[in-house]
Amino acid sequence: MKHATITEATFMGDANLRPTRKRRGRPIHKILVSFSAAYFTGALVTDLVYWQMPDVLWERFSIWLIVAGLVMAGLATVAYAIDLAARRRIDRPAWPRAVGYALAVLLALINAFVHSRDGYTAVVPTGLMLSGLVVVVLLLTAAVSAALANRHRIGG
Repeated sequence: MKHATITEATFMGDANLRPTRKRRGRPIHKILVSFSAAYFTGALVTDLVYWQMPDVLWERFSIWLIVAGLVMAGLATVAYAIDLAARRRIDRPAWPRAVGYALAVLLALINAFVHSRDGYTAVVPTGLMLSGLVVVVLLLTAAVSAALANRHRIGG
């Protein structure tokens, strides 16, 4: 049986022992916004299915998806406020996203009240149009934000 022995120990006195700061991924509010946009888009899809196949199940799916999207929007707003308060880096320009997202959430809230009515008229045509309008506003917001971000990145 062989034994290992340590003959010499070396300590590095000039070693940098400070923790290195890792680059963060996407801010949490952006992830939550993505979830709410997916829920609002799912509500549009279930509204379209309900329009073609008036089964109350699809209407219930729509209202649940809208409410889930609103809950995620609330969480995203809280996360965004925390990021602002902590002075974390937020992509510039942020105002088009904030205005567009606020408009989409307001329309989704109105849509939730429309969907809470009873019967086929709760979804068709008003709820269906509101669901479509929410998705269009989200798409336009994403397009404008991307265009402004590219322009800002280029320096124009």
